[in-house]
Amino acid sequence: MNRIDQTFKELKKNKKKAFIPYITAGDPDIASTKKTVQALANAGADIIELGVPFSDPLADGPTIQRAIERSLKSGTSVKNVFKMVKELRKDVSVPFVFMTYYNIVYNYGVSSFIKDAKKSGVDGIIVPDLPMEESDEIIRIGDKEDFCIILLAAPTTPLDRFKKIAQASRGFIYYVSLTGVTGARKDLSKDIDKQVRKLKKLTKKPICIGFGVSNPLQAKTMAKVSDGVIVGSAIINVIEKSLSSKKRISGKVEMFTKPIASAIHSV
Repeated sequence: MNRIDQTFKELKKNKKKAFIPYITAGDPDIASTKKTVQALANAGADIIELGVPFSDPLADGPTIQRAIERSLKSGTSVKNVFKMVKELRKDVSVPFVFMTYYNIVYNYGVSSFIKDAKKSGVDGIIVPDLPMEESDEIIRIGDKEDFCIILLAAPTTPLDRFKKIAQASRGFIYYVSLTGVTGARKDLSKDIDKQVRKLKKLTKKPICIGFGVSNPLQAKTMAKVSDGVIVGSAIINVIEKSLSSKKRISGKVEMFTKPIASAIHSV
């Protein structure tokens, strides 16, 4: 069984929700990312999303765009992200999910990318610029390799289309909480509760909420209606504020994410 499926199975058994933090691999460098991943695991992450940097990240807001720029500037490549994950697997058992753009996957070769990602210890991938209608090849290869292709749904997704997304998505369904790009928000939509409850009647697969969640209270609120909560830009903000002292990044991230993990796990 894929590590992501196993994680949700155990969480459900223990009546807990998933904390899914996102960081950009290679921000500010690979060595720092390795320490930050370990810190996130220590803080209580159930699944860790790793952004594979791409020069035109159209789904991301300014915070993650800057993280991607720092990563690319430090020389991060797909191959050294694979190598980093392989090294992390010696000590970290938490499932890893890549988040990247289709240009990266396509240029590498879809089959080769998934096989090499799995071999390195990655369990799934989110490709925000690849619509469901064009996902047949990656889903077919993912199913063959027991590698989760995680599809996205949004507040604007019609119910009949959501049913198709739910049927095709593996691991979990990524529910984008708002229309727009990634980024921490002070306030989230008041309709999320109603929307997600409606969607949960259409599928037994886990639905995890991302985009905009930035503090323990928001995370707890989102966890009450979903199966997991994704936090990205708020963590990248912590990394960005700590760039003058790289040694302190992992500690600061752990301190910031522990209360968020606790809030989610307390629901």
